Amino acid sequence: MGPGAGTTPEDNLRLAWVDVAKGLCILLVVTMHATLGTGVAMGGEGFLHPLVAFAQPFRIPAFFLLSGLFLGRVIGRGWRPFADKRVVHFAYFYGLWLLIQSVVKYGEIAGEGGPAAFLRHLALALVEPYASLWFIYLLAVFSVVTKLLRRLPGPALLGAAALLQVFPLQTPSYLVEEFCARYVFFVAGYLFAGRIFALAETVRARPGSVLGALALWALAQGGLALTPSAGPGSPALASLPGVGLLLGGAGALALVALAVLLTASGGPVARALRDCGNRSIAIYLAFFLPMAVTRALIVETGLITDVGVASLVVTASAALVPLIVERLVRGTRLSFLFRRPHALHLAGTGAAGRPDAPISSQPAHLGAGGP
Repeated sequence: MGPGAGTTPEDNLRLAWVDVAKGLCILLVVTMHATLGTGVAMGGEGFLHPLVAFAQPFRIPAFFLLSGLFLGRVIGRGWRPFADKRVVHFAYFYGLWLLIQSVVKYGEIAGEGGPAAFLRHLALALVEPYASLWFIYLLAVFSVVTKLLRRLPGPALLGAAALLQVFPLQTPSYLVEEFCARYVFFVAGYLFAGRIFALAETVRARPGSVLGALALWALAQGGLALTPSAGPGSPALASLPGVGLLLGGAGALALVALAVLLTASGGPVARALRDCGNRSIAIYLAFFLPMAVTRALIVETGLITDVGVASLVVTASAALVPLIVERLVRGTRLSFLFRRPHALHLAGTGAAGRPDAPISSQPAHLGAGGP
């Protein structure tokens, strides 16, 4: 995330933790996909599986909370500029990468049905988000729903979203299922943005106390995330109604605190996480292919027999290759893979005809993002 107009080095340091937090989130997401897939392919579990289970309650909630932080910057605008930034933007990348992923898996998707089955798959994906792209789809849905409901009192909106998370609607729709499970965290990011940024400042001022609090949180989180609720093989305690909501919120705030501490400490780890966060959606869009290829090579060649080591290698490939590809295509005819073309901005929004911003948008100032 580069410096913005009118920002000072101190402002940039304060904002950098957002990218570091996104970097942590996207790496946890990639680790989950890579580890579980590799474990299934190799018929076992490795040392990364407990980490995946530990992070499960807060991995995606934290991502959505961070995504809601800056909604307040645009939610008061007219529908056209709002839609350009929060709907068309995500719809473009969803549609493009839906097509790319589907073409790569054409044989698996079409089967004996041929092109007709493939077209049915694409049509269904317009109403039921496909594979890992559901996150991009829901960002647009959450933004629109929140704008429509923005006149409601904040406590009512947050309370309704919390009820949906604890008592989700029983439906075969994956879209509705994920909406119920995740919307409360997006809304919390929007409504409490100012307080979350204030929390970040407190963490910066009192790092010693925060480290102690993080240690206690990790113990509680690990106990609830790794302990079966009713004996071996049963879901963890973290999956119980209400518990998941509390752990999702607490974990998201813990990740914010950790990101602030890492940013303040500086060093190569913080810089790498910040870069991953600044380009997080690029990783999210493209990690599936290097992940699948690397996993297949490991399984077929037998070069790595340890599930944990194999999962780590697959994770590294899945995270690094998209970053390399994004950098290589930047400024070329293939830049449309990660940047929306000028022609696909809505007319009258002031965006058409100028270079598109990176898909990880930069906040304007510390206080932006909440009512």
